[in-house]
Amino acid sequence: MLDRPEERSFRLRLKVNGEPREAVVPPWVTLLDFLRDELKLTGTKKGCDHGQCGACTVLIDGRRINSCLVLAVAKEGAEVTTIEGLGSPQAPHALQRAFVAHDALQCGYCTPGQICSAAGLLAEGQARSRDEVRELMSGNLCRCGAYTNITDAILSVMGGEEGR
Repeated sequence: MLDRPEERSFRLRLKVNGEPREAVVPPWVTLLDFLRDELKLTGTKKGCDHGQCGACTVLIDGRRINSCLVLAVAKEGAEVTTIEGLGSPQAPHALQRAFVAHDALQCGYCTPGQICSAAGLLAEGQARSRDEVRELMSGNLCRCGAYTNITDAILSVMGGEEGR
């Protein structure tokens, strides 16, 4: 058993949205809680906290991941991209523009996770059809049911005719 509180924490170094970040965190802090509580990047949402809804999806080293299932200390040295790092109000990411153009959101709670997941999907290059996009996005839930418009937005960025 560790007796001193400083022995229960770890120095964490990450690159978050292109910027080096460093903090001392307890070993039980999830990446989601680190992003929201420590870095104040609240675009990433806490949904189910069990990896079942996808609201907390971020990109780690370019791959999409549920940040509620990952301990922050396990990603030492990783590059993390949140919705805040994909674009800005002045220069939105192509997916952000497409989600607006295709009305691919209603309440907006799932939207950051949907867009980060879609960015990972595009980078993976595995989806070539509407059905494949739907299947590969199935880990991101939308309680409002905007799935058709989300798929249309993603297809439009992929260049798929079905999404236009």
